[in-house]
Amino acid sequence: MGSDKNNSDLTFEDALKRLNEIVHNLENGDKKLEDSIKLFEEGVKLSRFCKDILKDAADKVEGLKKEK
Repeated sequence: MGSDKNNSDLTFEDALKRLNEIVHNLENGDKKLEDSIKLFEEGVKLSRFCKDILKDAADKVEGLKKEK
């Protein structure tokens, strides 16, 4: 991804913040096509990362609800 962090150091909040930055940059439309594609690729990776974290959290909550 665009930072020096690898996925093990990346928090959900950091990933979401970066994803919002990417969306803002892409919406401006002032990037070259190649740069926009790189940003989009980074955004897709971050989106998947966030989705996986949210799924894990939802699974954990469901598991806790079943323990009642």
